Amino acid sequence: MKIISANVNGIRAAAKKGFFTWLAGQNADVICIQESKAQEHQLSQDEHYLDNYHSYYFDAQKKGYSGVAIYSKTKPKKVIKGLGEGFEDMDAEGRYIQADYDGLSVISLYLPSGSSGDERQAVKYSFMERFTETLQQMRRKRREFIICGDWNIVHKEIDIKNWKSNQKNSGCLPEERAWLDEIFGPMGFIDAFRVVNKEAAQYTWWSNRGQAWANNVGWRIDYQVVTPGLSPRIESTEIYKTERFSDHAPLIVNYSGPLLKLRCKA
Repeated sequence: MKIISANVNGIRAAAKKGFFTWLAGQNADVICIQESKAQEHQLSQDEHYLDNYHSYYFDAQKKGYSGVAIYSKTKPKKVIKGLGEGFEDMDAEGRYIQADYDGLSVISLYLPSGSSGDERQAVKYSFMERFTETLQQMRRKRREFIICGDWNIVHKEIDIKNWKSNQKNSGCLPEERAWLDEIFGPMGFIDAFRVVNKEAAQYTWWSNRGQAWANNVGWRIDYQVVTPGLSPRIESTEIYKTERFSDHAPLIVNYSGPLLKLRCKA
């Protein structure tokens, strides 16, 4: 099973840069998209969809903002749009969509950024606190989860180029990284990328300022976070940088073996 996660920073802009042409050649089982920045009715069948895929969008109420989507070769048994009660503010921003298959759920998540100031950082902390309970509930269920998306937080020093100078910046704050410590520690979730790639300078986002992309001054803030039962099935991973569709790079993870048996029939 091949899963791609990509923050496109505007799906219509990414399409013009060849994103869907590239996707068509990837033969991925599931594609998780964040920051679509479009209402679904604004999208063109020819430019923004893929043959032989089922597509599901959860748009922000505000036009041109946020939004998540899932494209799936196999039709899910159920699609959940939004986190529901207690997350009304975040659901209005279109930040969570979940596709359920037999024994497996795949999620596209766009965690809030706090980089615009204290007010949005408070929103981010509030989401983190509430989402902790959601993650705990997932661990109690008898199914596997793959949470794809832009988490807007680096985990460790290895995941960011300029560690020291970003200690007071949103996305690299000690409280945020401690939250990931909890998720990847006592809570038991797995950072799929790090199961097979331990190397430094593996980034998924680069600022548009200066020469960040050219000099690989980046952050690894896009993840596929999985339940521990899937850890042995993580076969390979790639951050695709040959083409640039967005300020983020697509994150690809290949899962092998019995995981394929978890797929439901089309």
